[in-house]
Amino acid sequence: MLKRVLCFCILMFMFLSSYAQSCAKYSFSGNKVFRSCNDLSVLSSSIHYNYDSSSRKLQIAYRHTGISSSRWVAWAINPSSSGMVGSQALVAYRQSDGSMKAYTTPISSYQTQLREGDLSFDVSDLTATYANNEMIIFATLELGSNSSTTLNQVWQEGAISGSTPQVHSVTGPNVQSMGTLNLLSGQTGTTGGGNSRIKKRNIHGVLNTVSWGILLPVGAITARYLKVFKSADPAWFYLHVFCQSSAYIVGVAGWGTGLKLGSESVGIQYNTHRTIGIILFCIGTLQLFALLLRPKPEHKYRFYWNIYHHFVGYMVIILSVVNIFEGFDILKPEKKWKDAYIGVIVALAAFAVILEAYTWFVVIKRKRSESGGKMQHGTNGANGYHNNRHQVV
Repeated sequence: MLKRVLCFCILMFMFLSSYAQSCAKYSFSGNKVFRSCNDLSVLSSSIHYNYDSSSRKLQIAYRHTGISSSRWVAWAINPSSSGMVGSQALVAYRQSDGSMKAYTTPISSYQTQLREGDLSFDVSDLTATYANNEMIIFATLELGSNSSTTLNQVWQEGAISGSTPQVHSVTGPNVQSMGTLNLLSGQTGTTGGGNSRIKKRNIHGVLNTVSWGILLPVGAITARYLKVFKSADPAWFYLHVFCQSSAYIVGVAGWGTGLKLGSESVGIQYNTHRTIGIILFCIGTLQLFALLLRPKPEHKYRFYWNIYHHFVGYMVIILSVVNIFEGFDILKPEKKWKDAYIGVIVALAAFAVILEAYTWFVVIKRKRSESGGKMQHGTNGANGYHNNRHQVV
């Protein structure tokens, strides 16, 4: 038994070691050998290289696996920052005649068309291959004497339309494909800016989901169904105000985080999500100020204020839920988070349906009771009237 356990552990260790060093096991055709390599964190890619510290020349092979022939790939160095803008890129794709096109392009904006252009350093021996759903870019870079041995690297992939590379996806792995590469130690790392942006996106999503997507519906359910019970008055009102006010405060924090993300992502816009967010902030603020102008129950304008308040409130809830699902499509989190929110919404809807039926039952029963009491009182009054009449006569 012990021997079996030891054999199993050894096999697992060999398997994990092999998996961790998958790029090192790769053999290039044409007797090309690269002394160092790293498996990159996303997009099924790896970077292989030889670095000569005396000449500052970097010979690279960027491999992108599991990709179709109708896609482009790119690997870049950013000498000035950690993001996409300012990077010096090598791009490759398969042309309609089956040949490979590889070229250089400096990237100056997020909406780049990946047009050919010279880089800030010299590039030679630039070629590309495609076989077995794997695209490889080969090149030699002359980094220069002032270059750092720790590079900011960016890698990417996108669709091809005809012979024109299209803008890549701006969600999921495509916005995480950046990091650092230490040419001397061979270590790679993630860039702080990328992690910070992802963290802000997650915070933005959580704040808005909790506020606009959960607290607001809970507050509406509280107001609609608890006020039917006389014993819940005025507790239902304060609970309603607490839920809606908390939702607005947390929602404004989420909205502000979204504005910050937008300012840091010049050229990347989610028009539908952005427009709905602005509308929600405006009418949510209007709804909050309307509470300060709420007429007293006996006021002649209270009826119209109630119509306005209910209409705007339900519109905010509907738009909030729609925009949260827009956000899920943008962030592309793990499926369990979207499923969890769907579960919350379904539970709230089911709870509301049950309470709606029970509320109507209570209201109808109360009206019948009051109506019966009035009829009985009206009969006594009529008899009294006739008796008085006979007495006067």
